[in-house]
Amino acid sequence: MEKFPLKGTNISTSSTVVGTHPLSGDHPSYQAVGRKTVSPANEKSFINTTSLTSDDEMIDITPNNVSNPNYQYHSSSNGGGGGSREDGVGEERLGAAGSGLGGSSLHTGSDNSVRTSPTHSRFGRDFHSDHEGVSFSGMTDNSDDIPGIGQYEDFHTIDWQRDIARDRMRHRYIVKKRQDSFWDLLKGAHDASSGWVCVLLVGLFTGCVAGVIDIGASWMTDLKFGICPQAFWLNREQCCWSSNETSFVNGNCSQWYTWSEIITSSREGFGAYIISYFFYIAWAMLFALLAASLVRMFAPYACGSGIPEIKTILSGFIIRSYLGKWTLIIKSVGLILSVSTGLSLGKEGPMVHIASCIGNILSYLFPKYGRNEAKKREIISAAAAAGVSVAFGAPIGGVLFSLEEVSYYFPLKTLWRSFFCALIAAFILRSINPFGNEHSVLFYVEYNKPWIFFELVPFIGLGIIGGVIATLFIKANLWWCRFRKFSKLGQYPVTEVLVVTFITAVIAYPNHYTRMNTSELIYLLFSQCGISNRDYLCDYNRNFTDVNSAIEIAAAGPGVYKAIWLLTLALVMKLVMTIFTFGMKVPCGLFIPSLALGAIMGRIVGIGMEQLAYHYPKIWIFSGECSTGDDCITPGLYAMVGAAAVLGGVTRMTVSLVVIMFELTGGVRYIVPLMAAAMASKWVGDALGRQGIYDAHIALNGYPFLDSKDEFQHTTLAADVMQPKRNETLSVITQDSMTVDDIETLLKETEHNGYPVVVSKENQYLVGFVLRRDLNLAIANARRMIDGIAGQSLVIFTSAQPVQNLGPSPLKLKKILDMAPITVTDQTPMETVVDMFRKLGLRQTLVTHNGRLLGVITKKDVLRHVKQMDNEDPNTVLFN
Repeated sequence: MEKFPLKGTNISTSSTVVGTHPLSGDHPSYQAVGRKTVSPANEKSFINTTSLTSDDEMIDITPNNVSNPNYQYHSSSNGGGGGSREDGVGEERLGAAGSGLGGSSLHTGSDNSVRTSPTHSRFGRDFHSDHEGVSFSGMTDNSDDIPGIGQYEDFHTIDWQRDIARDRMRHRYIVKKRQDSFWDLLKGAHDASSGWVCVLLVGLFTGCVAGVIDIGASWMTDLKFGICPQAFWLNREQCCWSSNETSFVNGNCSQWYTWSEIITSSREGFGAYIISYFFYIAWAMLFALLAASLVRMFAPYACGSGIPEIKTILSGFIIRSYLGKWTLIIKSVGLILSVSTGLSLGKEGPMVHIASCIGNILSYLFPKYGRNEAKKREIISAAAAAGVSVAFGAPIGGVLFSLEEVSYYFPLKTLWRSFFCALIAAFILRSINPFGNEHSVLFYVEYNKPWIFFELVPFIGLGIIGGVIATLFIKANLWWCRFRKFSKLGQYPVTEVLVVTFITAVIAYPNHYTRMNTSELIYLLFSQCGISNRDYLCDYNRNFTDVNSAIEIAAAGPGVYKAIWLLTLALVMKLVMTIFTFGMKVPCGLFIPSLALGAIMGRIVGIGMEQLAYHYPKIWIFSGECSTGDDCITPGLYAMVGAAAVLGGVTRMTVSLVVIMFELTGGVRYIVPLMAAAMASKWVGDALGRQGIYDAHIALNGYPFLDSKDEFQHTTLAADVMQPKRNETLSVITQDSMTVDDIETLLKETEHNGYPVVVSKENQYLVGFVLRRDLNLAIANARRMIDGIAGQSLVIFTSAQPVQNLGPSPLKLKKILDMAPITVTDQTPMETVVDMFRKLGLRQTLVTHNGRLLGVITKKDVLRHVKQMDNEDPNTVLFN
C-alpha cells in the first residue's frame, strides 16, 4: 500500500511544524500529527523509509477532547525517551466518495516517542511479524477464525466490492505461497483451473438433465393419446420407426395403439372420439395434480419460470434454497409433468432455473466459488447460458441471453466460461439426441429462398402487431397474478392448477392445432409445404410431378382457409390460457407459448401475402420476382418473424433473440427480417408498457432489483434519501468505548443490517462499518471460546494494545470491520448514488458532511426512493 503523510502536514527537521489542514493541530478537536525528528543528512533516507514501511503503520488523528481511561496506547520511545502518550484515541478513515487515506505518519510527543498503528485497509489486512497470513473479514489463510463471518442472511443483498476484494486477497496469498513447496504449487494450479473445471461439470450435468427431461416429456405427452404395446417406454415416433408403412393415419402407425383402440378396438367413430377425449383430459389432470402436489410439498420455489428470480439473485440478492438440490429435483420432475399436461407453457425458462441450480450446487465443490457469493454468481451466469443452450440447441444465443437478459455482473472471463459451458451442454445433448433427428436445432427449416425487399414492410408490421400482443399479454397476466396474490385464490394453488388444466384440455382437444404439442405446432408453422405434407395448411391446388422440382405458387384450397380459422381460434385460446397459466404453482416457461402465438400470427399473414403474390404477380411491390411461377413468398418465414416479434415484445430481448431464432431454425440468411421485427416489437412494447414480463414480475414480487437499463432522471440529493433523517438519531458503534452489553442492547433495540463505527459519540468521524450478522457471530464465538469475556468487556475495533486494567479482558473485533466503506457526501446527486449502486453492486453507502458521519443509504432506501419518484408504492419493496 502506498504511504504518504496526511495532506497539510510536513515531515521536516523541526519538532513542531504544523500544517494548516483543518484536521491538523490548529483545529480545536485534533492534536497535531507528530513527526520524527531527523538530521538533515538522514532526511532523505527517512522519507524513503516511511514510504516503504510495513502495513503496520497508518495515519492516526487523535481528537484531544476525547479520552478513555480504560484504553491507552503503548508507546515505543525513540532513543530511550520517557514513553509518554497522547491523550485520547482516534483512528479514522478519511476521504470523499469512499477513497481512504492509507498512508503512514510517525507521531511524537514532547519526548519524541514514536507511535504506530495498523493500516486501515478494506478488511483489516494485517501483516505482522508473528503472522504472515492474510486476514480479511474473519478469514485467514488457514481457516475461518469465526465460523460464518462473511456470509449473508436470507433475503439480504450481498456486498460485491467486499466479496471481490476477499477473492483478490485470497488469490494474492495463493500466488505468494506457490513458491514455498510443490504442494502449494499444485494448490495454486488447482485454484487457477477450478473455474473451468466447474463450468465443465455444469455443462455435463445440464446436458444430461436436459436429455432426460426432453425424453420424459416427449413420452408422457404421447401417453395422453395412446401407448406402444410392444415397448411401452417408447413414444409415438419411436414406436413407428420399425413400421414399413408409407403413410400414417392421423400420424399413427399400426404399432401405436390409441386408448380408444385398446378399449373398443376402433380408431374412428363417435365412441372412439369420446374415449380419446376422456383419456386426454384424465392424463392431463393426473400430470397436473402430481406436478402441483410435488411443488407444494417438497419445493415451493420450483414453480414458475424462475428467470425473474435468477435475475434478482445474479444482481446480488440472497434467496436461500431457491437454487438448492430439492428445487433442482422437483423442478426437473415437475417440468416433465407440467409440459405433458398440454398446458400453454414451455420448458425453456425452467431449464435456465434448473441449470442455475446445477451451477450453484457444483460451485460448493470449489471453495473459491462456494464460499464467495460474488464469485458464485459467475458460475450461475455461465449455467444460465447452458440452460438456454440445451433448451433451444442454441449455445451462442444462450451466452448472449445470459449477457443481455439475466446477468448483472458479466466480466470477460465469465463470457469465455459461459461460452465453454454452453458448448459442453449442447454437445452432451446432441450426443444423447433426444429428438432422434440429424439436426441439433429445434425447428430446422429446409427453405432457403431469398426474401423480397418490400417484404420488410410486412415484417415490420409483424413486429408492431407482436409488440401489441405482448403488451396485452403482460398487462393481463400482471392483473391476474396480482389478483391471485391478494385474494383467496392464492391459498388454493393445487385447485387452481387443476381447474386451469381441465379448462385447457377441454378447449384444446377439439382443435387439431391446440391438441398437438406446442413445439410440433411451431415446427409445422415454420415448415414449407412439400409433397409429403398432408396438413390443412398445405391444401394448395398443386400437382406434384417431380419431387425435386421447385414448388410452384398456387391458389389456396379450402383446407388452407379452414386452417386459417382454426389457427385464429388457436391464437385466441393460447393467448387467454397463457395469461392464466404463467405464474401458477407448477414449472412453466414462456418462450414456447410466445413463439407459438407469433408463429400463428405470422403464418396467417404469410398466407395472405402469398395469395396476393399469386393473384397479382406483376405489381411493383414484388419487383417482378413473382412472375416466373415459382413460390416467391415463404409463409414459414413470416411465421418465424412473427414468433420473434411476440417473444421480443414479451421479454424485450433484441440481440440474443435474433441469434436464438436463427440458431433455432438454421435460417442464417433471414437475420435482417428478424432484426427488423425484433426492433419494431421492442419499440412498440416500450411505448405501450415500460417493462418486459420478467422485470414486471420482479416488481410484482418486490425483489430489490436495480435495473441497469433504467435511467434516474430526478434531481434529489443523498441527504434526501439517507436514513435517519436530519432530526433523528443515528445508531452507531464507537471504536473503543462501548461494552459487550452496550452492543448487545443496540442489536436488540434496532434491526439494521450493519452499523457505522465512529471515533466517539461526540466526534462521529467515520472509522468503518460492521455487519450485524458478523457482530452477533463474533460476540457469540468470543463468549464461547475466550476466557474473561463478560458483559462489561470493552469492544475494540482498533489494533492498538490497551493497557490492562482490573476489569474484564477487552474483545478485539477489528477483523470483522470493513475499514474502507464506500462513502458519499450529503450533497451528492442521487443520480450518481444510483449509478454507484448499480455499477458497483453496493449494499449500502455512508453519507458524510465535512468528514462527519450523517447517515446511511441502503439498496432498499434507493429502491423506495425510485418508486416514490415514479409515483409508485414504495412499500412493494419487501426485503433488505
